[in-house]
Amino acid sequence: MTDEQTAFVDVAERFTREHLAPHYLARAKSDQLDRDVMREMGALGLIGVDLPEAFGGMGQSSVTSGLITEQIAYGDFNMSYIQLLASLLGGMVAKHAAPELAEDWVPKVIAGEAVIGLGLTEPRGGSDAANLQLRAEKTDGGWVLNGEKTSMSMCDQIDVVIIFARTGDPDGKAKGVSSFLVDASSEGITKTSFDDIGTKPVGRGSMFFDDVFVPDNALMAEQDRAFSTVMAGFDFSRAIIGLQCLAPAQASVDETWAYTQEREAFNTPIVQFQGVSFPLAEAETQLTMMRQLCYRTLDLRDRGEPHTSEAAMCKWYVPKTSCEILHQCLILHGHYGYTTDLPHQQRYNDVLGLQIGDGTAQIQKLIIAREKAGRVAVQYD
Repeated sequence: MTDEQTAFVDVAERFTREHLAPHYLARAKSDQLDRDVMREMGALGLIGVDLPEAFGGMGQSSVTSGLITEQIAYGDFNMSYIQLLASLLGGMVAKHAAPELAEDWVPKVIAGEAVIGLGLTEPRGGSDAANLQLRAEKTDGGWVLNGEKTSMSMCDQIDVVIIFARTGDPDGKAKGVSSFLVDASSEGITKTSFDDIGTKPVGRGSMFFDDVFVPDNALMAEQDRAFSTVMAGFDFSRAIIGLQCLAPAQASVDETWAYTQEREAFNTPIVQFQGVSFPLAEAETQLTMMRQLCYRTLDLRDRGEPHTSEAAMCKWYVPKTSCEILHQCLILHGHYGYTTDLPHQQRYNDVLGLQIGDGTAQIQKLIIAREKAGRVAVQYD
């Protein structure tokens, strides 16, 4: 790390140790992220550090964004979503939204004063992300949106949302899709929430659009050609998600090393038993390799080099392996680990959701195959 990156990590690590980790389990029961904590993160420069300085960001690298995300997720997996969404979606707004809208919303996001969301997935879509039915019809002075988005992170908390809608051929798949920056309080928008087993403070839900009017300047990027915009962003977010998932696994491994040195059986610390120490040694090896993969992917992005395959590797392998590590840590704590007094079960349920969201393992493997063998490796257009 550079000296500047080390300074960012030090600030994030201290904030995590003093403010996030001690209250993780208590906050995990809430159905809302703590806005006061968000504003504290913003004041410390821990949100959207890679966003342009013109909007209040610091113009840092993708690697630096990853370093901060990992530190935050180590103490509170759910709060790390704020950094992830700010960098991913704030970057889209800064680059593609109308200047007056970007100048209004991006500084608020960086300051922790506003939350930005993404409306891409639809009930009949899922992994078939380009199969969009929500339509935007042109009208005088703007567009009218009708349809539904689902599985939206922070659905009932977001202040502004990037909505992908069909403006062209109804059967055009990725072609004919446009994106709009929509105020989440706009007339005609209603929301519902899901009862998930993890990430409750983040939450998911559906957003319904009934004749929602958005002005002309809400259109982002080029009309009918927006789908590739979000796909490119996912190459970034998938590497960040890898760091977001491995951090709580690392926290549980660190705690389990300490526990196994203190816990005794047959008059000896259980860490002396290879059945205990070997799984932890394997976990340390896996975490080290996964961390290197994630930062290599972000470094490739910073260098402007292709990284789609590496990003897909981060997305399918790291959440899966992190859940396996968390499971092992829980087991090594015996029935004590099975209680809600310890954070292992909460971390497991939180990380588990990212084996699904943002692209399943099956889709990531298809992406890797396509990148290595070309279109012949996939069975769809």
